[in-house]
Amino acid sequence: MRRSFAPSRMLALLACLLLVPAIPVRAEPCLVPGQWYQPGGERLNGVALFAELAGRDVVLLGEQHDSMDHHRWQLHVLAGLHALRPKMVIGLEMLPREAQPALEAWVAGELDEAEFLAASDWHAAWGFDPELYMPILHFARLNRVPLKAINVTPELRGRLVEEGWEALPEAERFGISAPVEALPEYRQRLADIHAQHADGGGGEEGLERFIAAQLVWDRAMAAGLAEATAEGGLVVALIGQGHLQFGLGVPHQLDDLGIDDHVTLLPWPVEEAECEPLPDGLAQAVFALTETPAPVLPPVSLGVFLAPDERGVTVHSVMQGSVAEAAGLEEGDVLMRAAGERLLKPADLTRLVRRQPPGTLLPLEVRRGDEQREILARFPSREDTGH
Repeated sequence: MRRSFAPSRMLALLACLLLVPAIPVRAEPCLVPGQWYQPGGERLNGVALFAELAGRDVVLLGEQHDSMDHHRWQLHVLAGLHALRPKMVIGLEMLPREAQPALEAWVAGELDEAEFLAASDWHAAWGFDPELYMPILHFARLNRVPLKAINVTPELRGRLVEEGWEALPEAERFGISAPVEALPEYRQRLADIHAQHADGGGGEEGLERFIAAQLVWDRAMAAGLAEATAEGGLVVALIGQGHLQFGLGVPHQLDDLGIDDHVTLLPWPVEEAECEPLPDGLAQAVFALTETPAPVLPPVSLGVFLAPDERGVTVHSVMQGSVAEAAGLEEGDVLMRAAGERLLKPADLTRLVRRQPPGTLLPLEVRRGDEQREILARFPSREDTGH
């Protein structure tokens, strides 16, 4: 159900609606960047659209996680909605519930960026460059808009899939209830995704685990948003678009939780000459944009050749001019841990290095002969590499 507004705010919103044409405005053969559209191709009036959105319980903003343009669009929407309805909560897929104290300390101004990233365990929890999200995080801090962690850890997702919902006490699953069954269209979309990875990953049984894990993910986020609506403000969520499209993921779980006053908005990249119609039911509205080409960055590399070792992984050789050479790693060093994580095989280190953001330090626990030491490997920033 929709929540009531103060009379003065409701009058202001009605005044906005009276001053602008009703939505939609008109149909167009091609999407024009910088404009809002309803799937079906009709252009929407942005002022009237925002006035209508401000009266909702939940607004879901999709994203492609690594697209800076998508996050700029999200910030634009957040600012517009906040001007109409300052009482707001921003829900984040990026962090699990364990990070909630760090989010509250950040909004309160108690942490700087580095302290927040460490306290929230951002790099382990999410892995995408925090610079993509920092403008939004600073917007929340500047305006004292509460941030809410709505995800759960992969470990908890795995336990719920393998052990079942009834096996875990409510406290261990943060009171999240079991998800409603996936709609047939969603199962098919997930099956198509699953089939593209690792040749299906375990046949029918693997597919069922994959779908179950996705439903845990969707339900956890929906439950977090439902909790946030209890405070009476506008709840705006930043979520990967695959969880939102066609109302099949998080929106379906919100409906099951009794939160039916929600709307999905998506950024929609277009080419200047693109005239493909929007798929029916994709979202309530999309914003057409021309994406900025992402800079081509050199692959993240430590610069070592490794061999297995019973104590970890052994450095077979060090590349000249590499991060490893600058850090002081030497041939014969045994790398036992990286970022506190035990290394059992070379692939363990490769995985950690690949998600290392530019300009950050990777602590390595190294055994050299009989001596054990910590070495900090510094990965160059974009400025260092000229990007």
